[in-house]
Amino acid sequence: MSETANPVGRPTAYDPSFCEKAIELGTKGKSLEQISGALGITYRTLCRWRDEYEEFCHALEEAKIREMIWWEEHAQAYLVEHKDGEKLNVGLWSRSMAARFPKKYSERIKQELTGAEGAPLLKGVEITFVEPNANRSED
Repeated sequence: MSETANPVGRPTAYDPSFCEKAIELGTKGKSLEQISGALGITYRTLCRWRDEYEEFCHALEEAKIREMIWWEEHAQAYLVEHKDGEKLNVGLWSRSMAARFPKKYSERIKQELTGAEGAPLLKGVEITFVEPNANRSED
């Protein structure tokens, strides 16, 4: 038996040139899902390759940054209203940015409710079942 075993299954379709293509697509504002479609692979395969190939992981990180830059630049171009020009739907833009880039644009408020000195609000809840009164007369 040789020291290098033959790999099991079909060979990978991964090509290092996908790194450059992913960055190019990110520069055009494309999402990771759109990038996987343009590469002709499933999103699941894209994620697997990201974990298996360090250079692809770095390329996807760069693509994500460039995607955000694309969206920010387009939004900024339309934030200022011009007479007879296009107007940005600010509410829609805000929701879109929060969905695409939650770490940067999400408006989440975390609230925790506690009792005195951080104690739980409810402690030792007891549930009692009561037998119906069999001696009770019906009306």
